[in-house]
Amino acid sequence: MTITKNLSFDASCGEKGEKYTAKNGEDTYFASHNINMDSDMQSKYSPPKEAHWLLRRIYILSWIGTYDRSQAFADLIAGITLGLTIIPQSIAYASLAGLSSEYGLYSAFIGSIIYVFFGTIPQVSIGPTSLMAIMTLQFCADKPVQIVIVLAFLAGLVELLMGICQLGFIVSFIPAPVTKAFTSGTAVIVVIVQIKNLLGIRLKNVPSIGDFFSNIRFTDATMGISCICLLLSLRLLSQVKFKRDTPFTQRLRKVLWYISISRNALVVFFSGLMIYLWVQKSSLEAVPFALSAKVSSAMPTIKLPPFAFEHGNRTYVFTDILNELGSGVFLVPIVAVLANVAIAKAFVKDGRLDASQEMLTLGLCNLAGSFFSAMPTCGAFTRSAVSQASGVRTPMAGIYTGLIVLSALSILTPYFQYIPKASLAAVLMAAVVFMIDLTPIKELWQTSKKDFFSWIGSFIICLVYSVEKGLLFGIVVSMICILLRLGNPKIEVTLKQQDSKYYVHVVPQSDVFYTGVDTLRAEIRSACLLYRCDFPVVVQCGRFMQFDATFVEMLMAVTKELAQDDVLLILQHMSLKQQQMLPVASNIRFCNEDEELPLEAKQ
Repeated sequence: MTITKNLSFDASCGEKGEKYTAKNGEDTYFASHNINMDSDMQSKYSPPKEAHWLLRRIYILSWIGTYDRSQAFADLIAGITLGLTIIPQSIAYASLAGLSSEYGLYSAFIGSIIYVFFGTIPQVSIGPTSLMAIMTLQFCADKPVQIVIVLAFLAGLVELLMGICQLGFIVSFIPAPVTKAFTSGTAVIVVIVQIKNLLGIRLKNVPSIGDFFSNIRFTDATMGISCICLLLSLRLLSQVKFKRDTPFTQRLRKVLWYISISRNALVVFFSGLMIYLWVQKSSLEAVPFALSAKVSSAMPTIKLPPFAFEHGNRTYVFTDILNELGSGVFLVPIVAVLANVAIAKAFVKDGRLDASQEMLTLGLCNLAGSFFSAMPTCGAFTRSAVSQASGVRTPMAGIYTGLIVLSALSILTPYFQYIPKASLAAVLMAAVVFMIDLTPIKELWQTSKKDFFSWIGSFIICLVYSVEKGLLFGIVVSMICILLRLGNPKIEVTLKQQDSKYYVHVVPQSDVFYTGVDTLRAEIRSACLLYRCDFPVVVQCGRFMQFDATFVEMLMAVTKELAQDDVLLILQHMSLKQQQMLPVASNIRFCNEDEELPLEAKQ
């Protein structure tokens, strides 16, 4: 019997707005979702008009017109508070990266200023972080500082291109367990790296445990441990609770909170002041502590990044710098974007985050920073939390933070050399120790073995080899699992009954792409063998994704195989567009999910 493939057409089906389709002799109806609404309803529930691209990119233009006095005062308080937090952190993170103090402050200054004009989240604070410091140390250890500056330029360029190309979705391929393992591994590395400075061990390489303990300097160890205890104690001040809520206790709670968030600045200031007074009474050589390097001049100057320079009787050109940095050119910006987007997600109010704009902004911060000799930067959770608690209203707070950092560069530069290394190490360790999160081990073991081994593998590789290899391991494992899932979708096959007739129901339990059609075909073939081709086969097609020629080829091959045994193939819940892609076949039927299955073939 010859069957003519009829054309699909829209028909007027009363007032229900249904679509009628005649195909292969079967009548199919598709419910239309068009509802006639009056203009008032449409205007009330229509989506908001998208802002002009200029307002979305130069984001300050979207809010500066409504900026008022109350917002300015709140941002002033938050900016000053953040400035007191970011100065000691910048000095400490520069030390962690193997750089002198001013390079961290350069990064804090320019990052805070640029984010005002392009940033979308008021709480985000761009500047040096422990993550960027350890990444910089990983790729630039024992190398000229010019390479660090070029790394900041290249990282900014990659981030800018990622934002322009709308590549924010890349971050989604890094699963949460890998991110947590990477963060915890980085924090452990910071603690391990800084423990030598905390205890005053001046050996570059410690050959044995005995040499480690024999080279501990009592004065530095006393200073470092005392600073850590003080920092942890001051951290608890913000959690003090009073039995009565009176105006006095409210003011006292505010004072304790300010002391708590300023703990880093207080520890660095008073330890440096102690050394300064010591030097005034005796001499710099008589100080029994290891001190920071002397800074000759710290005022920022605008100049091109050093794409070619001479250092130690060697001339570096741009290709030499690229060879020195290796994979860091791509891993540093990816890690920075990952951290920045995660922070932005944590503080965004309405749930709508423009990840590409955050990439653009971060790229501009690093590009501009490279012209001021800055190290690579990104957002920091600790500083963002301080901004949130300080009542920040808009990104304008970054102006005040930048001015405070600039003032520190112009006034405090000669005094940076009096800051003990042990106190800076204490600041770093007290900040990152709370980033070490081992709770996922138990949770992941109970919920997902794949994520458990991914976490363990990433964490161990971060510690044993390097942080970028640990992150890469987690990404590769995640991608392999995705590919396995795409290539082997889970298919449920059951024998069901409609009235007195039986049929084989094939239902994909996950989305089926072209990579999984062979698995689907194998399941249909296995079901036919199991039930000896005695029953029609109903395939639920609602989870067919990106229906293309591969799907058509697979379905027609299955149709021919079933036709040899006079088995009917019913494609359930297949869209009209997909139906039209299939050639005509005598043993194919179509139906909606809520329709009665056409289990009897036409005579």
